[in-house]
Amino acid sequence: MPLPRALVPLALALLAPAASAQSAPCAAEGAVRPGLEVLLADSVHLVQGKRVGLVTNHTGLDRCGRRAVDRLVATPGVRVVALFAPEHGLSGAARGGAVIRSGRDSASGVPVHSLYGERLAPTPAMLRDVDVLLYDVQDVGARPYTFVWTMALAARAAGAAGKPLLVLDRPNPIRADRVEGGLIEPAWRTITGLHPVALRYGLTPGELARWLGGTGLVRADVRVVPMTGYRRGMWYDETGLPWVAPSPNIRDLETALLYPGLVFFEATSASEGRGTTRPLRSVGAAWLTDAPAAARELNALGLAGVRFEATRRAVRPGEKFGGRTIPMLDVVVADRDRIAPVAVGAHLLRVVRRRHPADLRFQPRGLEELSGDRRLRAALAAPSPAALTALLRAWQHEAAAYRESTRPYWLYPP
Repeated sequence: MPLPRALVPLALALLAPAASAQSAPCAAEGAVRPGLEVLLADSVHLVQGKRVGLVTNHTGLDRCGRRAVDRLVATPGVRVVALFAPEHGLSGAARGGAVIRSGRDSASGVPVHSLYGERLAPTPAMLRDVDVLLYDVQDVGARPYTFVWTMALAARAAGAAGKPLLVLDRPNPIRADRVEGGLIEPAWRTITGLHPVALRYGLTPGELARWLGGTGLVRADVRVVPMTGYRRGMWYDETGLPWVAPSPNIRDLETALLYPGLVFFEATSASEGRGTTRPLRSVGAAWLTDAPAAARELNALGLAGVRFEATRRAVRPGEKFGGRTIPMLDVVVADRDRIAPVAVGAHLLRVVRRRHPADLRFQPRGLEELSGDRRLRAALAAPSPAALTALLRAWQHEAAAYRESTRPYWLYPP
């Protein structure tokens, strides 16, 4: 769950002298130092004497839980003049898709501009007094998650204003050496996927920024402060960094792993588990009365690293089937190194649709915007499961080609 406000490093900034946020050593000895710490320890010249704009939220922390904004404000010669908040707001507590308002950070006093609401990118006026724009946000490694697209739009705006974007890199929590799913066609691109990357895109935010800039997809002066101690094959819990839920429903690493596949259910009339104790790790509906049989059918597929369990679960009011207790299918990760979450989500969607063709409804564009094109909808409508098998094979080929295209922009060893 997201950290309670009392535990977020605002308290540290308020209780300690301002300089301590910069000078006090961090006792944490995690294997990985995030780009924020590397910047302040080794590359502070990049921001000293500069007016800094910072795209960040509650995940922009050092290993001791101190916020990037507080660390920067306390750094001599650095003037933080603007903060920019992505989806879910600066605190990360807002509901997904909720419009975020601009305001002021109560701890630092720095103005906060929302990049999820009336506008999705900084305006020229917002960047007028900024010399360098920084990005420090923890992503989940899946294309439909909006944070990296906020980064891309901020880079484009900075480029148009003649200002550099400096990405303070962070891990890909579900491994930067795993790529799954097809690319997204231009007709379906939105803030849940602006450029042709795979569904599970297999890069850190800094590497993705380098790829976008290097391929000309984003015209900007993109620079990256890499992490130290990071390897591409690391899961987040192997980095030594504390887990902070990047949004209210991505509460743990297992949820982040399942998200690239279970996100498909966001575009349907079935619940993706929001409002339950297992958001994005379960799917269900009042009409899914055959959940035990569906679980048996799914388990018989022998999908690697995962099993399915039938249950019933209460749903919080305000969500799909809110205020009711409904049948659900839990997706249980048995071996995270073997699971292919995109395929898991696609097979789960096919089984539910086959059993309930009249009940499972789709948003007009939602499935295409999440999967990348019309092929998944067509495969689900086909009478034979062979259509989905063929699509997953095609996605594997696309993912492999995309991965090779990103290789020149990698920053970290295997």
